[in-house]
Amino acid sequence: MTPADLSRTVLDAVCRAVGAGELSVAVPERVVVTEPGPGGCGDFATAVALRLAHAAGQPPRHVAGILRERLVGADGIEDVVVTGPGFLNFRLAEQVDPVAALVTEIREKGARYGHGDALAGQVVTLRVPYEVRAEVVADAVVRIVGTQGGRATVEHGEPVNLRPVPAPEDPAPLGPDAARWALLHPAPHDRPRITADHLVQREVNPLFRVRYAHARVRSLGRNAARLGFAAEPGPPRTGTGAPLLTPLADHPRILTAAATHRAPDRLARHLVTVADAVLPLLPSVLPVGEEKPSAAHRARLALAEAAGTVLAGGLSLLGIDAPEHL
Repeated sequence: MTPADLSRTVLDAVCRAVGAGELSVAVPERVVVTEPGPGGCGDFATAVALRLAHAAGQPPRHVAGILRERLVGADGIEDVVVTGPGFLNFRLAEQVDPVAALVTEIREKGARYGHGDALAGQVVTLRVPYEVRAEVVADAVVRIVGTQGGRATVEHGEPVNLRPVPAPEDPAPLGPDAARWALLHPAPHDRPRITADHLVQREVNPLFRVRYAHARVRSLGRNAARLGFAAEPGPPRTGTGAPLLTPLADHPRILTAAATHRAPDRLARHLVTVADAVLPLLPSVLPVGEEKPSAAHRARLALAEAAGTVLAGGLSLLGIDAPEHL
């Protein structure tokens, strides 16, 4: 179980406690899980009970006890101990390498990594004006809502409930991919820039960085095959991969937030974060000179390919092509 998995498990416990009427609080968007502090124990800890206690009108340790009852015995958790004023401390059922666990999950789920049921059974009606940016945003929202088990429909007419700031001019001359990025990447309240900057093939262009990172990952996979080795999850044994773990683990939360808030810009900006985190890893993926492929090379390739999967899946949800060559 990764820290991201544990965070989602604790958040689910909060949701169930609220649904059962045991806690009367607004469910937080995320739960922070860290290493245990002084006086703590186990593998991980969270202060979520202290965070919720004031709103719940109950002592933090009582809130922690409610959550503990719903967490003991959960998959991957061996024991839960309440310490101090109300910290929840977790001992995991088994210790596995967090990089390998995360990469394995992404490899198994593929393009469906990050999909969930936060909006299961919900039908979202999007009423938009006859305006190009509103149409493009609504189209992306339909797909993103679908990743969380919901269904979105698009209508025209009042009252409008999805009205991003309109594009100042027709984005069509940019081409379909750059045009969509220009309309989706800015927050809805920001005026999009319809300029040739979106076509620049340099690192100053966020869309280029995202697509370039994806194409580089695919190229590394092809070159590794020519060298006779394939990806295999494991510790990459290099510090360059560490910054990539957080955005990859955060991808499910970003998809849920983008669907819940009807905000494809959150996904677009997240893809830029993933691209910027994976690019420094790529030069160390293949052996250099007389170096032979090792377990570390296979692990780095697996980590890079996991990032490529997230980039391709995210671009697809935005309606943008993820080229194999660039």
